[in-house]
Amino acid sequence: MDIQRWRDLPAVRRAFADLSDYRPILETAIAVQQVPAPTFDEAERSAFVLDRLRALGLCDVEADEIGNVYGRRPGSAARPGLLIAAHLDTVFPRDTDLRLRYEGDRVYGPGLGDNSTGVAGLIHLAQVMQRHDLPNQGDIWFVGNVGEEGLGDLRGIRAAVDRLRARIDRVIILEGCDFGTLHHQAIGVHRYRIEATAPGGHSWGNFGTPSAIHTLVRLASRIAELSVPRSPRTTFNIGVIEGGTSVNTIAEHASLLLDMRSVSSAALSELIAQVDRLVAAVAGYQPEVQLKVTKVGDRPSGSVARDHPLVQAAVAAYHSVGASVTYQQSSTDANMPLSQGIPAVCVGLTDGGNAHRHDEYIRPANLGRGLQALLLLALAASG
Repeated sequence: MDIQRWRDLPAVRRAFADLSDYRPILETAIAVQQVPAPTFDEAERSAFVLDRLRALGLCDVEADEIGNVYGRRPGSAARPGLLIAAHLDTVFPRDTDLRLRYEGDRVYGPGLGDNSTGVAGLIHLAQVMQRHDLPNQGDIWFVGNVGEEGLGDLRGIRAAVDRLRARIDRVIILEGCDFGTLHHQAIGVHRYRIEATAPGGHSWGNFGTPSAIHTLVRLASRIAELSVPRSPRTTFNIGVIEGGTSVNTIAEHASLLLDMRSVSSAALSELIAQVDRLVAAVAGYQPEVQLKVTKVGDRPSGSVARDHPLVQAAVAAYHSVGASVTYQQSSTDANMPLSQGIPAVCVGLTDGGNAHRHDEYIRPANLGRGLQALLLLALAASG
């Protein structure tokens, strides 16, 4: 995958000139950000992206039953194609105030970096390839997918990979931020919802009756004391505890959400087994309380070596636009293809920070360079 060969093509040089102005890309990122897209409620943003891809003249532009949007740029040769995807959903509820704030070299807005900028990158990559009639040997599939965040559990990219599995052999995942960062090792993630159901009653009159909340707090305390390895890195987090009726009511129902992660599938399996044993022990302590464990997330792990041609092409593409490269282990849409043995990388398009916070921001100055690097990577990976 000779990056310099692609960069020397006259049509690519013209495309680079187009992309050197980041303002149109930022304008698209803002337009995407202004369309609410909480996980499981991405239909409005799906329609927006569908219209934009259709206007570019791509082939087979359509949305599937869950809201993924597809567009295909035909290749010139009969060979497996390339999937380029950016997730549509955000962590923010539909009623979130999406107003933007400009401060210095930063633009602030919920979901602007994660992942409105990634979606804008997908659109502008397709646009510049169409406008300058750039060559690709295999088909390129441009996909805006749903369900990457939280309990979406990668359902969008699962469906996209299943649909295109026989037609692709490489995947590039786009995230708005982390310019110069390459994700080629996918962290395994396992998530539980643990629910407790108890008799409940009045805090005075029924004192001593088992409480669903007390039971879950006891379990949470034991989970918090678990020891996990630093290498291979393994983590856990109780992100939500909820339940009960009032301050003077013994809780009949409560639940918690537990997130467990590791770069090692064996270490993650051991952590899951430890949690399962704790649940069984706490359940046995008070038979009157019923504990129910539901798996609500299962993101498989996987990786591709740093010396793989796709990873090396991404490195060369970043270097060609003057960016330094860092490697990161993470959980992204790349988990799905990597877990199935399909080479994949996740790349960032510009700088930013405070993801998943209302004061999330991007620094758009590097957007042009980020798209230039992405263009070189896409051309190399598709041909």
